[in-house]
Amino acid sequence: MRYESGKVMKIQDIIQALPNLSVSDRLKIAESALKLVIEEKKSLTQDEQKQQLALAAITAISDYAPDGELNVFADLEGEDFYNYPDEDLNHSDSYV
Repeated sequence: MRYESGKVMKIQDIIQALPNLSVSDRLKIAESALKLVIEEKKSLTQDEQKQQLALAAITAISDYAPDGELNVFADLEGEDFYNYPDEDLNHSDSYV
């Protein structure tokens, strides 16, 4: 990306500039970046797509490891998040 007299804008420069932009401008940037990624993906050959999927799978392995991010909530399985009182919540005046 180029800006100000032909300098190449680095990723860190873009990230630092984002908070100074309006939400609307940030959304426009995100939309443009997503469109570029989608267009690039469409131009990949089938072998390149398979290679990307393989890399994504390898990257995701750590998320599914026993201490991975996706297993953090597994310890809560079967536990109640909140014990409601024995009263009928649908017919209680205190919840209106």
